[in-house]
Amino acid sequence: MAHLKRSIGISLWFMFLTLPLMVVRVNTINNEVEWRWSNMLWVGVCSFALAWLWQFSTERRAARREADKAAAQPAVEKVTFAQRLADDPVLSKRLLLVAAAIGLAFPWLVSTGTNFYHVNVMVSALIFVVLGLGLNITVGLAGLLDLGYIAFFAVGSYTYALLSKNFDLGFWTCLPLGGLMGMLFGIVLGFPILRLRGDYLAIVTLGFASITKIVLENWDTVFGGAAGIANIPRPELFGMALDGRQKAVYSYYIVLALVGITILVTTRLKNSRIGRAWMALREDEIACVAMGVDMARTKLSAYALGAFWAGLVGVIFAAHNSFINPDSFTFMDSAMILAMVVLGGMGSILGVIIASLALKLLPEYLRTFAEYRMLVFGAVMVLMMIFRPQGLISNMRRKYDLSAVKKGKTDGSK
Repeated sequence: MAHLKRSIGISLWFMFLTLPLMVVRVNTINNEVEWRWSNMLWVGVCSFALAWLWQFSTERRAARREADKAAAQPAVEKVTFAQRLADDPVLSKRLLLVAAAIGLAFPWLVSTGTNFYHVNVMVSALIFVVLGLGLNITVGLAGLLDLGYIAFFAVGSYTYALLSKNFDLGFWTCLPLGGLMGMLFGIVLGFPILRLRGDYLAIVTLGFASITKIVLENWDTVFGGAAGIANIPRPELFGMALDGRQKAVYSYYIVLALVGITILVTTRLKNSRIGRAWMALREDEIACVAMGVDMARTKLSAYALGAFWAGLVGVIFAAHNSFINPDSFTFMDSAMILAMVVLGGMGSILGVIIASLALKLLPEYLRTFAEYRMLVFGAVMVLMMIFRPQGLISNMRRKYDLSAVKKGKTDGSK
């Protein structure tokens, strides 16, 4: 009975909150107000069902925990799929091969003739996958909150735009230069804020992004101001002339290859000595320094390597769009990339990839529900924070079963 009353109260509250958006509609053509009461009914029914299911699942989970505590023998811990991937390298390699095969075949499965809309959408999504993995180094592994990550993305984009316009340098020459420029700016940002933590660190990084955007908008002679830079050359393929679809597919394969390289490098970094230092810094900075870890070098490496991937993929972004301006790099983009890391799971590479694809593809493919797509998008994020506060896939570490090894040695000795 208590669940029923609480669910009814939640549904009434949601109906009241969504009344202006879901029920009231102003018809500017006929100059009249339309009242869509059926929408309110649907909101009430759906919110009631979700609230009841939420309370039922929460109560059931609590009862299961109490039963496990009261049991004479502890319950066998269930191994999640993420933990199996972390423990079994063969399974993770097979999953990567399947994902690579799907990625390679994607342009030929969804694009026909002049219709390459899905390829362009996927290019944008994969660009944000690289950005999410780069920020995952700074925020997820090292625990350094960064609200201005989009500034390094802008540095890479403008590096390619200016070098190609003023010095006639090609895409492949500017690609590593964009990454190096992003790394340089990451080090420049990291030096003054080595002793900052928490909210103060977030404010400084946010200020860095704001300063970068203001400089881009007001330095007209160099960066083109608010008008931006147009006619940026697309990636070249041995001097061949490519049509619109071929250019989109070529950009797709470039960014897909960059995603694969980023996954490989970030995985190796995570399991390396510097990766362990990042995670130790994230857990407890004072204890980390007391154990002999060089805090300055560890923080600077996290900022530099995270910014490197942003600068690298910024070159691809500028080449793919052929046009950039300061409005291409807003605070909302930084917030979106940070949401990808948090929703995917701090430090989890697979979780960040899934969250990046979901957060970029869901708003695009929900355009059918043009009036409600952002409402649905926000509801999905709220539900994620309620039911999976640790993220889609929490950061799993490889486990070694020493008991099985000892048992094998004992059996061999007998």
